[in-house]
Amino acid sequence: MIDTVIVSGGDIQSDFALDFLKKNAEKAGKEKVRLIAADRGLEFFLEQQILPDVVIGDFDSLSEEGKEFLEVPAGIKTNSEIPYGGMTNWKVQKQTGEEKKEVEIIRLRPEKDDSDTQSAMNYAIRTGAKEIAILGVTGKRVDHLMANFGLLVLAQKQGASVTLVDSYNYMKLVSSGTVLRKSEQFGKYVSFFQLGGDVTGLTLEGFKYPLSNYHLTVADSGLTVSNEISSEFAKIIYDKGTLLMIMSRD
Repeated sequence: MIDTVIVSGGDIQSDFALDFLKKNAEKAGKEKVRLIAADRGLEFFLEQQILPDVVIGDFDSLSEEGKEFLEVPAGIKTNSEIPYGGMTNWKVQKQTGEEKKEVEIIRLRPEKDDSDTQSAMNYAIRTGAKEIAILGVTGKRVDHLMANFGLLVLAQKQGASVTLVDSYNYMKLVSSGTVLRKSEQFGKYVSFFQLGGDVTGLTLEGFKYPLSNYHLTVADSGLTVSNEISSEFAKIIYDKGTLLMIMSRD
């Protein structure tokens, strides 16, 4: 179950995103889903009149409304005063409608080794997140998308799971032994790709195009794209490697 949603500053289909947040809030129940705005992702929350729990970034690209939301206190360090790779933080009391919340603001120095989205993800994991969904990380820039695939691996190394989500795709790493339920899948198609090296012994059961003990390489992308779940349950098994799964709809 998703415990944290990070909204970044890329393309977001608002109706889909609102529905996604509502459904995951209902699943979480009393546990609540933590909402994190990664820099320009704050603009989505402001437009939809939703209060995030945390806002993190260098904030150089925020609108005037976004900068006003931050309520930077007097005496707080400016960007140039923050050490390289460092941060400064404060909290503000906010209200929208009947909702009141204390929002944590974390300002990062613009010159850093991590993107704002990566910093938000690392913060979420450090503070206990285990199942994270990230919205707003797809769009026109393929280089940014490729970099964000790296977040999936980085999160896995820290013991967390990340799903990149937009209105047409769910993208995540899957472990051997993963079972998918057709009635719960997103979209129609399921594709698989090796990430960072070959995937050995790949077996796909319950799919329209099954595989048995296959050695998947980067050159095999046509073989494992646009598969479909043909049974109520489908299983993914492999020996070694890192396997990226993308669920897609038309």
